[in-house]
Amino acid sequence: MVMKLKNAMENFNKKKEAYTALLKDENATQEQLQNAVDEMFVALQEDLTEKITADARNSSLDTQVLVSRGSHVLTSEETAFYNKVVEDGGFNDESVLPESVQERVFEGLVKDRPLLQAIGLQDLGAVTKFIYSDPTLAYAWKEIFGDITGQVNAAFRDEKITQLKLTAFGAIPNDMLELGPVWVDRYMVTLLIESLAAGLEYGLVNGRGPAQDEPIGLLKDVNPDTGAVTDKTSSGTLTFAPSEKGEIVVGELYSVLKELSTDAENKHRKVLNKVAMVVNPIDLLAVNARHTIQNDSGTFVTNLPYNLTVIDSEEIPVGKAVFFVKGEYIAAIAGGYKLKKFDQTLAIEDATLYTIKRFSNGRPKDNKAAVVYDLDIKFPVPGEETP
Repeated sequence: MVMKLKNAMENFNKKKEAYTALLKDENATQEQLQNAVDEMFVALQEDLTEKITADARNSSLDTQVLVSRGSHVLTSEETAFYNKVVEDGGFNDESVLPESVQERVFEGLVKDRPLLQAIGLQDLGAVTKFIYSDPTLAYAWKEIFGDITGQVNAAFRDEKITQLKLTAFGAIPNDMLELGPVWVDRYMVTLLIESLAAGLEYGLVNGRGPAQDEPIGLLKDVNPDTGAVTDKTSSGTLTFAPSEKGEIVVGELYSVLKELSTDAENKHRKVLNKVAMVVNPIDLLAVNARHTIQNDSGTFVTNLPYNLTVIDSEEIPVGKAVFFVKGEYIAAIAGGYKLKKFDQTLAIEDATLYTIKRFSNGRPKDNKAAVVYDLDIKFPVPGEETP
């Protein structure tokens, strides 16, 4: 079980926001970016250390108690691995996290980050090639015993994901080792989830493409001739205005789904129950406020048409909404979690810094996998009639 740190990561979250803002600033220098990275991971290390040390002092390590609380109990392989880490005074350059630990990190990523789950993030393990098919070519009518090799080859393509590396920094306080393998594991798993999630969510939403050593984000278009990556142009404005029979929001979202129902080559595809809407947390409050009603039993219910999957992400600019078709974006991580001692120092005392690298990449299958809209959500002024 991964710790819930929603209310205990204020310092890290502030530094993460500052780093993300710099990434989007074309005038930011490499020195500014490096300083922002340093500050973000120092904050993460400090927040985690404080939380885990407090938990360790106040918790029983009895296995039955841990199980009853829903905590993860280390396997024999995990216990042996972390005991060796404690015995050696830290990880070494040959340390590779056990497969079961890697699986828990991925589970934490997709469970706690709805965007990563909806976008279809896959963990390919040691494999570094993603194979996907074109459903319009993945079948063939042919005479009995006829050759269908050509059709089969055309139906499947592979996508290498080894071009980009997503690096997580793990600063392990030396005092953490004294707490024992259970707490070292909790620290490492939580640290990896938090740091990888920050990098993945930025890259899969705002990534500026291979020229910047980043994925191609949902908010970007790719020029099919030059490969240049640019910001998507807004397809229109959505108000989410309530109306007596809901015809306004039904009509607005119909236009969105209609636009997504054809790909870049104007081929039709099914989108009903397969579309996700991603907005900034501030805008999500506004959307919900315009479509939350109190039913006859006194319960407040929020409802939007077409069974949209509604997700909030801090990576989406305020005043924007991105809609994407599930399954039309390629996102994967691959390779083992191998630790390496960092040969430079951050402003951390009594700790050892490690880098933990994984291959990662993401891009839409075409420019119609996602569309962007402006938001213009208004609320009634006191004294005026509510529409």
